[in-house]
Amino acid sequence: MTMNMTLTCENCGSGVHLTPGTDIKTAECKICNHTQPVKFNETHVKAELTDCPCCSRKDFYKQKDFNRKIGVALFVIAAVLSIWTYGISFIVLYAMDLLLYRKLPEIAICYKCNSIFRGVSNILDIHGFNHEMNDRIVYADHDFKGQQLEH
Repeated sequence: MTMNMTLTCENCGSGVHLTPGTDIKTAECKICNHTQPVKFNETHVKAELTDCPCCSRKDFYKQKDFNRKIGVALFVIAAVLSIWTYGISFIVLYAMDLLLYRKLPEIAICYKCNSIFRGVSNILDIHGFNHEMNDRIVYADHDFKGQQLEH
């Protein structure tokens, strides 16, 4: 299994795609030519995600690999069509969503820098999104050091 990474350019916000390698020290954006440091190690090469190569944090969540903008667009289309289909378009959308949920693979995302990781071998060890963890990390720069917040 090979892990792939998409990080967000600090300068222009574009996606920068990388395949981990211990010889890679920087990521260069193809849009604005901005470079930012990355720190890949042997676990990344083995497709195991323990820490983020961009921000060195250990806090990740997992979700299905689906574009959110497409999901919102499909919902809007179903809502508009429901006027003429008497709500049947929502049933069709639900069926499509269920099918996609079962077929699409899971990805891991860093809470701190929003880097996306595909092909992670230890994806089962990563928890789903936690709103409180996200708020504490984004707004207070709290570091959970890879531990899940439990109440």
